[in-house]
Amino acid sequence: MDTLVDYFSRVARYEWWVVVVELVLIGLVVYWVVDFLEGTRGERLFRGVIFLLVAGVLVLNLVVERLPFDRLQYLYKGFLIAVLIVAVAAFQPEIRRVLIQIGQPRIWTGSLHQLSRTVEALITAVTELSAARIGAIIVLERQVALGEFIETGIRLDARVTADLLKTIFYPGTALHDMAVVIRGDRIIAARVQLPLAEAGAMDGIELGSRHRAALGITAGSDATCLVVSEETGAISVARNGRLVRNVTEAQIRSYLSSTMAGNVPLVGRLLKRHE
Repeated sequence: MDTLVDYFSRVARYEWWVVVVELVLIGLVVYWVVDFLEGTRGERLFRGVIFLLVAGVLVLNLVVERLPFDRLQYLYKGFLIAVLIVAVAAFQPEIRRVLIQIGQPRIWTGSLHQLSRTVEALITAVTELSAARIGAIIVLERQVALGEFIETGIRLDARVTADLLKTIFYPGTALHDMAVVIRGDRIIAARVQLPLAEAGAMDGIELGSRHRAALGITAGSDATCLVVSEETGAISVARNGRLVRNVTEAQIRSYLSSTMAGNVPLVGRLLKRHE
């Protein structure tokens, strides 16, 4: 108890607003990290690391204040360095995604008419594929080039249309397997092989190969991925290694606008006005 009183007395020596600002900044950083990692394996790992660090610091400070455990304190400092090294390796996909997002998002360079036409073509395609329960996975490339994956597929370089997308994914066609990659208003390639996320990427939810591929490609890039389930017809959107299932047409439009133009509210108003 005396240790806690002594600790708070030391804190009281600082200006109150300095303490408040520091606590707010720390809280914002932790909140941003948790929000960024939400729904990923990294979220659970981060919570565990934070708990161990906070609990370790509190217990160690209380013990060292009362007992001469200097060597224990020395070992704990070494443990913190080891935790930092392990965390860098464990959070490698998340760190890569942060570095990717530091850059400016790709902004739509075509006309408003092209943007509206492309968005509506994608919405029409996935909703009709969903109604027919035809599986599909469409990757929208942004700033991070997906050349290494595009090379695994068949080059097309065709304008995005709903009919072409439905034809590509129609069962039995030569290109219906795997993914389509879109850059701007062009279908760059079809039958593209994507990296698969781990089977347990989402707790308590069994994922098929398309959904795992969507999580895999979006965890390592800034791409957005549309997935149509062959079993249920449900439409999902993957971004930043997270999967949002059973999205509505309005949600799809918002995701597409955000991906292709970087400003959902503005683009949404412009699209409605343009229509």
